[in-house]
Amino acid sequence: MGAVALAVAVVGTASFDTQTPAYARGAPDSFADLSDALIDSVVNISTSQRVTGSRGIPMPQVPEGSPFEEFFEEFFNQEGNGEQDQRPRRVNSLGSGFIIDESGIIITNNHVIADADEIVANFNDGTKLPAELIGRDEKTDLAVLRVQPAEPLKALKFGDSDSLRVGDWVLAIGNPFGLGGTVTAGIVSARNRDINAGPYDSFIQTDASINRGNSGGPLFNMDGEVVGVNTAIISPSGGSIGIGFAVPANIAQNVIDQLIEFGETRRGWLGVRIQSVTDDIAESLGMASASGALVAGVSEDGPAEEGGIETGDVILEFDGKPVTEMRQLPRIVANTSIGKDVDVKVLRKGEELTLRVNVGRLEEGEELASLDTEDEPAEEQPDSTTVSALGLDLSDLNDELRERYSIDGTVAGAIITEVDPDGPAAERQIRAGDVVVEVAQEKVSSAADVREQLDSLKDKGRKSALLLIANPAGELRFVVVPFDE
Repeated sequence: MGAVALAVAVVGTASFDTQTPAYARGAPDSFADLSDALIDSVVNISTSQRVTGSRGIPMPQVPEGSPFEEFFEEFFNQEGNGEQDQRPRRVNSLGSGFIIDESGIIITNNHVIADADEIVANFNDGTKLPAELIGRDEKTDLAVLRVQPAEPLKALKFGDSDSLRVGDWVLAIGNPFGLGGTVTAGIVSARNRDINAGPYDSFIQTDASINRGNSGGPLFNMDGEVVGVNTAIISPSGGSIGIGFAVPANIAQNVIDQLIEFGETRRGWLGVRIQSVTDDIAESLGMASASGALVAGVSEDGPAEEGGIETGDVILEFDGKPVTEMRQLPRIVANTSIGKDVDVKVLRKGEELTLRVNVGRLEEGEELASLDTEDEPAEEQPDSTTVSALGLDLSDLNDELRERYSIDGTVAGAIITEVDPDGPAAERQIRAGDVVVEVAQEKVSSAADVREQLDSLKDKGRKSALLLIANPAGELRFVVVPFDE
């Protein structure tokens, strides 16, 4: 009773405040009209799958001679001699979806229908229709289904997810725990969340209650437009703790259009391996701030190589869109039309260049193309040197060392043979068998080259060195290693 009285008192006081800021907007009086207009366009997705696996309970291990030994043996003999039943059985699961076309096109999550033998869409009026899978995309966890309704369905419209602001009201409708037709409301808690679910993560975070079974359902703005597809939650218990995530509509729409048209996604491809520009790397490159995507490798004969992009370039802008952080670039490239010529602005050794690149198509499982793997002539006595300032022992790379450390034949540079465990290089996860390919964006081919470049940096008063390191498989990464005073 006291809590109710306090709430009334607070509301009463606020009503006399004539200085309410212009940006302060009241909460909706009710979500009833909005919910009533939308709920018939949200469906429950039920799937079934035939699997073979254990369904019995294995007999627990009990100490020999235990008074429970005889009891357990008798019980599990009655249940099938303690053996696990391997007979095929059907497993059912539930999720959510929503209609985007009156002809019967339905959107849901890929993980809702993955490996399903049978998919059924359950409508709010009790109608059940079998659904066929048109296409799915694992990277964004989206899937498109089709049903054959007797009459046109009530379709939803997508809204502009980029116009959402943190604090905006949103509404979720779905099928949590199989309850069906459940409406929850909350606000946009954050945008552009990366939860390591895929390469194109940019989730809307919301505190609207999202639970198991809500997956694939819509997230609405207050105009009744779909601004997200509910996909994931963070929860130690499996229930909502107010942290849910939705794929933004502006990302989902492009994927959905491609799945409907082609049955698959067709994403742009640049052909580079990238890493984040840290504060240390930015300082080493003479950048005013840490931004962009650092190119750590370029695919042979890929669009980037043909366009003149090089390892060590920092991509600042792609097709007129600024790249402020590394994870933005894959999304921008993926959404670019295949075959389009685009301008790519890069920073190379302190100078900004604009290159012209023709965007290729990303194939599933795309990898760096293999290069010439012929070994270089062996050197009987490789030169070696110790760089105490970094805590490294280096040697010229020859056949013997390639074999000892299983170094890919494409890798060239100075091999690291020993790392001081207390030195600065060890702190940067540099290990014996790694190869120094560049120092301060200058290629090196011997231990002496590395020593010369490092001495030059120290003479210039530099406090650290930017190294391009290759692991034995040839994968490249940039590392900033401070000089040990």
